[in-house]
Amino acid sequence: MISYKDAIKNSNQGVLLCLHVVPGSSQIIFPAGYNQWRKCIEIKVRSASKNNRANNEVIETVAGFFRVQTKDVILVSGQKSREKTVCISKISIDMARSQLEESLHGL
Repeated sequence: MISYKDAIKNSNQGVLLCLHVVPGSSQIIFPAGYNQWRKCIEIKVRSASKNNRANNEVIETVAGFFRVQTKDVILVSGQKSREKTVCISKISIDMARSQLEESLHGL
């Protein structure tokens, strides 16, 4: 069985989430699915990957999904890559898994 839980890890700073970003989409979708080979949750954003716009949109979208402030979502790695890791503070790993499970269940 394929599990999106490989994309979520716990750390001292918060929950680490591995993402695969698809920039230039017609609409923002998170979570957009699970990439089993990259072990990343997919996110589609409207912004192009220029001038940090896509990164900012990723942070805003993830923060909105988990109902935390944007300052609580930090881009840990992947500044110039489609594969990114974000750290979400002020949320437990169980809460993150629960919210993602509800959204990914039908995908």
